[in-house]
Formats: sequence, C-alpha cells, structure tokens
Amino acid sequence: MRFISRLLMLIALSAVIVAPRCVAQSQLAGDWQGTLKIGGSSLRLVFHITGSQDKLTATIDSLDQGAKGIPTTSVTVSGDLLTISATSIGGEFKGKVSTDGNTIDGTWTQGGSIPLVLGRIRGQASLAPARRPQNPIKPYPYREENVSYINATSGNRIAGTLTLPPGKGRFPAVLLIVGSGPHDRDESVMGHKPFLVLADYLTRKGVVVLRSDKRGVGGSAGDLASATTADFATDAEAGVAFLKARSEVNPRKIGLIGHSEGGVVAPMVAARDHAVAFIVMMAGPGVPGDQITVNQTLLLSKAAGLSEEVAEKNAELERSLLALVVTEKDNAVLENDLRQKLAGTGPPAQINAQIKALTSPWYRYFLTYDPAIALRKVTCPVLAINGGKDLQVPPTLNLPAIRKALKEGGNKNFEVDELPGLNHLFQTANTGSPDEYAGIEETISPVALDKIASWIHKR
Repeated sequence: MRFISRLLMLIALSAVIVAPRCVAQSQLAGDWQGTLKIGGSSLRLVFHITGSQDKLTATIDSLDQGAKGIPTTSVTVSGDLLTISATSIGGEFKGKVSTDGNTIDGTWTQGGSIPLVLGRIRGQASLAPARRPQNPIKPYPYREENVSYINATSGNRIAGTLTLPPGKGRFPAVLLIVGSGPHDRDESVMGHKPFLVLADYLTRKGVVVLRSDKRGVGGSAGDLASATTADFATDAEAGVAFLKARSEVNPRKIGLIGHSEGGVVAPMVAARDHAVAFIVMMAGPGVPGDQITVNQTLLLSKAAGLSEEVAEKNAELERSLLALVVTEKDNAVLENDLRQKLAGTGPPAQINAQIKALTSPWYRYFLTYDPAIALRKVTCPVLAINGGKDLQVPPTLNLPAIRKALKEGGNKNFEVDELPGLNHLFQTANTGSPDEYAGIEETISPVALDKIASWIHKR
C-alpha cells in the first residue's frame, strides 16, 4: 500500500554523471549490476551508463521489480568515489571505483545502510527478468478487450481491460479494485502482476473480469495526487455501471474484488449500490489508517531485525506524527510541526519526502476514515481474507474489526478467513516482510485463488 512506500521503495533515480580526470570515462561507461540483500530476499539493480565527451548519463533497471529505464538524479564523482543521490526517496549510493575499473564497492543508504557492490556486466545472462510462472501466456482461451468508460462524477475517462469467457453469456462479472499507490490495471508491484493472474484465473472459471488503471495512471485520466479513497470509490462505481451495460454480463451478478485499499473501496461502493451482488476484501483494512500505520511500523521494524526497544521507539514516533496530521488542518503549520518532529531522523531529502506524503489529501483521508462505517451498511455477501503473515494490513488487527462491523450491521452472509503462511500479496512467504515480495516466484497462492473462485461460484 502507498502509506508505507516511503519505507519500502528502494529505487528511483535520473542522472548526469560528470567524469573526473582521475577516473577515465571509459571506466564508467557500460552496464553495472549489483544486488541488495534485504532480510531473506534480494533485489538486483542494473545501472546503464553511457558517455558523451566529458559527461555520462545513466538509467537504472530493477530486474526483480520489473522496472526498466528508471532515470537518476544528482550523481557525482570525486577522485575514485562515485556518489548517487536519490532525492525522491531519500536514498544514496556511495561507492569506490576499483583500480581495474571492473567493480564499484559501496553502500546504499536509506534510513539504514546496505552494502551494494556493482560489477561490470559482460554478456546478457545476468539481465534475465525474474521468473513469474503464473503470468498467463497468449493466446488466451477467452476474449480480451481494451475498454474505457467515463466517471460521471469527475468526468474522467478510465481505461482498462475486459476479459470474457467464451460463449454468449450472460456471465457473472467482477470489477477488480487496486490498492493504494499509482497502480496500473494489473496492480503491478515488485515485478508481479497480481490482477493479471487473478483476472486470468477467474475468466477461465467463467467470470467476466474488468480491471482498470487507477486515475492518472496508464491510460486513465485524472489527478492521482489530489485524489482520496472516496474519489476512487466513484471510479469503481463507474466500472460497475460499465459492466451493467455489457450484454455479456448478468447485471444481477456483478461483484467487487478489492485488494488492500481496494478492500476499503469495495464496501463503500456496495453500501451505496445495493445492486452489487457480493464483495471480496483481499487484505482490506477494518480499522482507521492511523491504527494500521502504527501497527505496521512496529511489525516492519521487528521484521527488519530491530530490537523491541527500537521498534517501539519507531512506532511511538509514527504515532506522534500521525497525531499531528489528524489534529492540524493547516498544511503550512503542519509542515513546520512535522519538520521539527523529524529533525535529525534522516537526510533532508528523506524528511521532505515524508512530509510530502503525510500532508497529501490521500493520506489525511486515509488516517481518519473508519471502514466500519460502510461495512455496517453492506447487505450483500462478503468474503474477507488476509494472509496470516501480512505485515502491512495485519489480520489480528483487521479481521476481527471487519467481522464485528458486519455483525453490527446485521449482515448474516459473510465469511472472514485468515490464510496461513501468506503475505500481503497472498504469496506463500517466509516472514511476510515486503522485502521478500520481489524474490518470491509465486504471484498469488493457488490456495487464495481457489478460495476466491470457489466462494464466488457458491454465491
């Protein structure tokens, strides 16, 4: 989810590299690869450096995250020391170029420090993308259409992909709703495409599936930076209206599947539109965002190997920051208060990135919105599932709250389940830490896929 991105994003970067006299340009031009070891997983980074006279430029690929051609910023060379600063995420790489020009031995710093040695790539074998065996391969045994539709509330055009089982229908249908952050229609994250895999699985089971780019992302219009969860709910309502108008779809059997923040959006829509036949909440929050964020900070700190004392200290800092965000409505005053509170906790660029995230419209809304409000009004069948090792939306905090709200609203047709051994993406995991996501070949556990498909068909 987006609310932890400032802790987890490990790449960004665009750059102009000025080659010093003591390091020949020919030594730096070329492709360089290094591996970040984070917990029990690895992230392979490739730096593509090209030269022109006395200047070099560079881009970065994150092979295990499926990100290519990432630009870099503020890169300098002094003597044999190369420094690359990632201002957008508060990260920095410093490395010493070897005398033979074949390695750059350094450290990546972002909050903590991680050793990173870049080696010159000779050949293409090491540039192979991470294996994602669940990604479907064309031709598919079903129809696929690129579609678009208008959100009548905002006027924005939403772009997506519609997959339809063979035959005339009328079929049951689902709208997939992505989690927080700038997600495309496949909910691409860490080199995985969870919604591509889920859409393929359900369509093969006879369900029409619509998945869309988030507003302001990919082919969808709109301003993502100013949008809140409530705005995304209107985008989802537009998707439901689109499905109702399709001749292949049974309008009385349209459901919603939301992951993470999408699990908040789905009940918001179902509470207003009683024509929604069912909803599936995949790692959907059941409590306000301030509770989730503090709990998440504690769990992620422990997963990173920090002591109980340090983890509690981090959680307390997060709690005090969020209290400021919730109580102070003036952004200028809030920014000043946050800057004082964060002074000395990291590089200026990292602090600026945190303040920008904390003062955004989305974050302000997320912290105070209580999902129970909509859940109490949902009358259709509900399936709420969480991975037992989810550290982002922990099941012990959220599932009981979801169950309680549904009961309070009088809903008698719901199922709330914790799936053992699965993380926030519903991958089979070791620790559940987001550091593992990219290194796991599995995109979604077959257990989760079968659970969702079987429950839908029973409806």
